[in-house]
Amino acid sequence: MPGLGGRSMGYPQGHILGGTSSMNGLAYTRGSSDDYDRYAKLTKDNGWSWNEIQKYLRKNEKWTEPADHHDTTGQFDPAVHGFHGVNAVSLPGFIYSFDHRVIQATSELSKEFPFNLDMNSGNQIGIGWTQSTIKGGERSSSATSYLAQKFAERPNLHVLTNARVTRVLQTDTVNGVPVFRGVEFADDSLHGAGPRKTVTATKEVILSGGAIGSPHILQHSGIGDTDLLTKVGVKPLVHLPSVGQNLTDHPFVANTWLVNSTDTFETALRNATLQEEQLREWNETRMGPYAASTFNVAGWLRLPKNAAVFKEFEDPSAGPHTAHFEFIIANGATRLPVPATGNFMVIGTVVVTPLSRGTVFIGSNNPFDAPIVNPNLLDSSFDIFAMREAIRSARRFAQAPVFSDYVIKLQDTAVTDAELDTFIRGAAITVSHAVGTASMSAKDAAYGVVDPDLRVKKVVGLRVVDSSIIPLVPAAHSQVATYVVAERASDLIKSAW
Repeated sequence: MPGLGGRSMGYPQGHILGGTSSMNGLAYTRGSSDDYDRYAKLTKDNGWSWNEIQKYLRKNEKWTEPADHHDTTGQFDPAVHGFHGVNAVSLPGFIYSFDHRVIQATSELSKEFPFNLDMNSGNQIGIGWTQSTIKGGERSSSATSYLAQKFAERPNLHVLTNARVTRVLQTDTVNGVPVFRGVEFADDSLHGAGPRKTVTATKEVILSGGAIGSPHILQHSGIGDTDLLTKVGVKPLVHLPSVGQNLTDHPFVANTWLVNSTDTFETALRNATLQEEQLREWNETRMGPYAASTFNVAGWLRLPKNAAVFKEFEDPSAGPHTAHFEFIIANGATRLPVPATGNFMVIGTVVVTPLSRGTVFIGSNNPFDAPIVNPNLLDSSFDIFAMREAIRSARRFAQAPVFSDYVIKLQDTAVTDAELDTFIRGAAITVSHAVGTASMSAKDAAYGVVDPDLRVKKVVGLRVVDSSIIPLVPAAHSQVATYVVAERASDLIKSAW
């Protein structure tokens, strides 16, 4: 990627029950009310607005006591949460003394870094306690919740593992419109060498391959840009050039400080005996450091209204309650390998309103070949500006009085714009919040892949339900928005049949 100085990087996907919810960072962040209201405006469907998606947030969320059962008063707002849903959400189940320093800093530097009681209220601006999809010290994924035993035992649900969908198949044409109700799949362990099998839906096919998998399957099925498909030897059936376009993700840079403490992640990572004790504690009691996420506090902040970049770019955020960048604040080094000596704190800076756009394109006509994924991170000069200012903001936060006897030295020496740009392009990675590659748009739009009801444009019998349909990346970790898409989709599908 040019924005990363020509570097490439890994882009892991969740080929597992529960998808990426079984391997993500667990963060439960909804984004802002502005994000969803913008989706509603963009799609001309008020059902995607903040007020209308509240019922889906409640259907999904089951607020849960943290693993350590500590008093959570003043750490979240119960009024904005659901207590009777499916997927567990909790506050940190193991808290370090460092985390309390971070919260204290919000009172010392309250003008720039205010405390936010609950970043999931619709107004995310400020710093507060992280909420995560954890129940009793264990990950709560879509596999442990929506595929829990009572659901998995339903007679009308069949889960086929070790299978890979290779294409969706056209089964008919009605009034000149192609009908796609067939699915072709094969034994994944044979890497394409085995026979292909097919099933046919009586009503519709629901494609949920994710922001990488769904466009990959659509393109191999002949649905996509005609010229691209022809070049790789796939017969074009439906010209939808937006398939695989608009890949949007959040760039992340780890900013590291040497600190005066031994109570950080590094201590256990360098001590096999201590690491074994912590793992034993978790195995026996579901308590201790392994019962929590890697970060217990986070922040969502905006660029100043008079920032120079707004002379060149219109504000890409969805509104005043929406952050331009995030702080992921961790009690230890997050860059591997861990240094041999020293203890650290990290503030990961994340641009959550990026203007850069990437692509997912197939490179051959073999569905078992990985697609060519280009997140194109930091392609826009806005994103570079926002990351520079996020880093400078993090450095100001680390100068709060509470850190005066804690922080020893900033590890990263870049200061000028040019130095910071070099540092950013060499250090930035993805936080794996990919969306947008099968984007929804208004029914009368000349672009997009699905209508607001998630039906694929120009065809019958095919719907996409996953993060690929989200047209603009929310200022959030993307799992909650994806659950909202799935919950609303279930209502849309039931109402249609």
